[in-house]
Amino acid sequence: MAMNADLVLRSLLLQASYMSFVFLSAGQGDVSLAANQVLLQFLHLFSCMLDAFTFSAEALVGQAVGARKVGALRRAAVLSGKWAFAGSLLLAATAIMGGPQMIALTTTSPQVQAEAGRYLVWVWIMPLASFGSFIFDGIFIGATLSRQMRNVMFLSLVLYLGTILGTLPILGNHALWLGLVVMSVARTLLMAHSYPRVEDRARVLP
Repeated sequence: MAMNADLVLRSLLLQASYMSFVFLSAGQGDVSLAANQVLLQFLHLFSCMLDAFTFSAEALVGQAVGARKVGALRRAAVLSGKWAFAGSLLLAATAIMGGPQMIALTTTSPQVQAEAGRYLVWVWIMPLASFGSFIFDGIFIGATLSRQMRNVMFLSLVLYLGTILGTLPILGNHALWLGLVVMSVARTLLMAHSYPRVEDRARVLP
């Protein structure tokens, strides 16, 4: 129950970031709001694909931690990370080569299509910026370290909001996408910093 409570809070914080993204997008005008919504659908689709690596990392890490095999844990973490990186490269390449066509399939408005095209580069970047956070999510869930995930998400949300509020007057709508990238990278780096706790979990019985 304690673990699930932490995961619920972490998920609420993550959803708060996307809700604030949409809320702040509305301040950029109707066309920008519509364009951001179109591009967010691509991110949600990419997230579903990267989640496959998250689930496999959960299972492999959970098995290694339960067996108290640090070597197996490291191999699972590295292997999952390599596959997720390869998957993120594929998703980025798909967005680069087929982005305009994907936008055209999502909206028929020429204005929205043109506006979405202006920010398409962020869709290219997001898989590469976020794949690490997906893998670490799986690693930390497998090790039942949900409290660390919750704390990392809180700090990342603060950095996300700080980035947007600090750059919005200068960058406009680009600031919202920059905030998402900063949040994803922050989640990866903060969980990487806490990774030794995962190996400690494999060495000591609960």
